[in-house]
Amino acid sequence: GLVAITPGCAFVAPWAAVIIGLLAGVVCAFAVSLKFRVGIDDSLDVVGVHLVGGLVGTLAIGLLATKAVNSAGRDGLLYGGGWELLRLQATGAFTVLAYSFVVTFVIGWVLNKVMKLRIDPEAEIDGIDLDQHLETAFEFGGASGALGRRLERTPVRVGIDGDGD
Repeated sequence: GLVAITPGCAFVAPWAAVIIGLLAGVVCAFAVSLKFRVGIDDSLDVVGVHLVGGLVGTLAIGLLATKAVNSAGRDGLLYGGGWELLRLQATGAFTVLAYSFVVTFVIGWVLNKVMKLRIDPEAEIDGIDLDQHLETAFEFGGASGALGRRLERTPVRVGIDGDGD
């Protein structure tokens, strides 16, 4: 709900904020559940919470904004303001979405050419914290990865000159 109400907090009535929060809670929970069905790797639920919640809140401004809350704003569709504000909100949201996608894709493409963005499949199974940092974020009975396979690491000794001798 907090992500969804952030765009419109200065333009909607308190009762509308509750409606937006409830709607976002349902829609975001559904969006988060889709990642398992579609097979998207989003361990922090960024897409389901921030993208979907942000879109819900941004579009809700076009429906529920009222000049009674902020006289500098416009009335939304449900306050007799017509479709104009909803159209503007949708245009803005999807323009930012397209821009963000293109720029992120270009940055990712360049980074992938310069350095490897993916870790080895074995490291994904073992756990990226253990692979990259030699520690785990949460200790649940030993150093085991996502599939419960126990990992054994060989200690590395580095000589004074750094070559391992």
